Amino acid sequence: MKRKYRRLWLVGLCLTGLGSAVGLSLLAFRQNVIFFVTPSGLVQQGSPGRVFRLGGLVEQGTLKRADQDGSSVAQFKVTDGVKTVEVTYRGILPDLFREGQGVVALGALDENGGFQASEVLAKHDENYMPPDVEAALKKLGYWNPATGQKPPPASTWNALLAKSKGTS
Repeated sequence: MKRKYRRLWLVGLCLTGLGSAVGLSLLAFRQNVIFFVTPSGLVQQGSPGRVFRLGGLVEQGTLKRADQDGSSVAQFKVTDGVKTVEVTYRGILPDLFREGQGVVALGALDENGGFQASEVLAKHDENYMPPDVEAALKKLGYWNPATGQKPPPASTWNALLAKSKGTS
């Protein structure tokens, strides 16, 4: 075999190997991606057994808690204002979880159209302030809500608290 043909075979084998590696990587990536959907999107494209992140607001008056087999079970509805999805979660809900608040639930649709969550994350709005930070800012005089003053932006909290301690 001439040198020219050997080189051509080698290039062909390298391209075939590279193409196979890219194809297998894309296949593995596609199987491990978890999409974020709203209740409307989940109703349209959801298929039982496929894992999604469901995001929306917890509908007022829909939270039901129960104890089954020694573990806590919570049922609630998540809405995006258009569609609503019933969510069942077995475990302890986060401290920030409330009706009317934002939530992201990781899980899959069951055969009945309900969402079985394996993880629930509570979201808060940009106005959230941890209670200890709120108390410290009031005590140090940086914020007085009684006067209608808005709280300082979150980006300045650490600097204000450090300045008051004299560590800046």
